[in-house]
Amino acid sequence: MEQNDNIPEQTVSTFARSIFKQAKEYGFSQIDYVRLVNNILDFATENSQREYENSSKKDEIEKTFFKGQLPVAGRNLVIRKFERKKDLRQVENWLKEESGKYFLLSTATSRILSIKELIKNKKHILGTILLKQNNLQIGLIAYLNVDNLQKKAELRKIIGIPEMRGKGYGKESTLLWIEYGKRELGLKKIYLNTLDTNIRNIKLNEELGFKVEGILRNEVLINGKYRDVLRMSLWND
Repeated sequence: MEQNDNIPEQTVSTFARSIFKQAKEYGFSQIDYVRLVNNILDFATENSQREYENSSKKDEIEKTFFKGQLPVAGRNLVIRKFERKKDLRQVENWLKEESGKYFLLSTATSRILSIKELIKNKKHILGTILLKQNNLQIGLIAYLNVDNLQKKAELRKIIGIPEMRGKGYGKESTLLWIEYGKRELGLKKIYLNTLDTNIRNIKLNEELGFKVEGILRNEVLINGKYRDVLRMSLWND
C-alpha cells in the first residue's frame, strides 16, 4: 500500500485516538481492536481506486472565495453583519439546541455563555448567514477573541436550520468568513476549538485549509463528563 506523506503524523494520531475512544466506550475487547484494524485495511483496499475523485475538491473550494467588507457573497450565500433587532430572536432559538450550546461554550472557563454576552464583547465579530436566493437566515458565524496585536482569532459557526445542513453551506460560509478575516481583518492565524473530534469533522476542516495542532485531553467539563477539545488552525502566510 502506498503511503500518503501529505497527512501529518498529528492528524493520524488524532484519528486513532478518536476511533479508540469511541471503541472503548462501546466495549471493544483486545480481539475486537484487531478485527477493527483488519476491516479498515480491507475498506482502504476496496476504495483505493476511487481516491482520485477527491482531487477536484480543492478547485471547487477555491472558486467560492469572494473578497470585500461585509456583506460578502458567495455562490449560494451572503454573510452580513449580525443585526441584533433582526437576528437575535432566531439565533436564540438555534442556540437552545445541544449543538448550539457548544457554539456558546467558553473553552477558557468551560462555561456556557449567552448570545447577549457574545454581542457585548467588542473582541467578538458576528456575521449572519443568508441564502442568496431569498435572504433566508440559516446560520451564524463568528470570530471570537480577535487579537489585533497577534493577528489571530477563533472561528465558530452554526447552521441553525436542520434542513439546511449537509448541503455544503457550512463549507461555503466558512470559506467566505476565512477570506473576510484574512483580507479585511488582517488575520494571520485562524483557529478552531471543537468538541467534535470525529474523522468526518477533521477531514472537512482539513479541506478548508486547517491543520491539527493537537487534542486538549479532558479540557472541559460538560454535564458532569470531561470532554476532549480538538485544536486546528489555519495560517495566512
